[in-house]
Amino acid sequence: MKPGLLLALSVLTYSGPALAGPASDAVMFFYSPVKFAADPQYRDRFTDPVIKLFQLNDAAIKKHPDEVACIDFDPALDAQDYDDKTVTDSVKLTETVDGDKATVTASFSLFTEGEDSRREMVWDLRQIEGAWKVADIASRSNSWKLSELGCSGGEEPE
Repeated sequence: MKPGLLLALSVLTYSGPALAGPASDAVMFFYSPVKFAADPQYRDRFTDPVIKLFQLNDAAIKKHPDEVACIDFDPALDAQDYDDKTVTDSVKLTETVDGDKATVTASFSLFTEGEDSRREMVWDLRQIEGAWKVADIASRSNSWKLSELGCSGGEEPE
């Protein structure tokens, strides 16, 4: 076999992690290493309707600091407990882009063992001023959507 053809076949059959594209890069940010999606320092990575929920959550925390706020789990993981290395090592992303909208599906495990450890999260993104922003996150594993979660305990954000 010719060396050039062998190299081409090697590249085509490489089974390493697939790089899905810029929308997936925006999602991978939260998985490698794991970052708490509702953390205020990451707000610039989101857009409405999720931003409004995060603002209501912030207001609830400020008004009632000793109580559990609206978001008491990591929306990127659909969990409170996880092993960072397991999540990072197991995450697989697929993306579909349609103009300025994209859907990225993240499949991963929270721990190396356990039936309830598998998660599948669907991220809806919008391209705004050239950057992919998260508009919503949904859990296929537990049938919820972040934009549909209610939040009480804080006033409307100013």
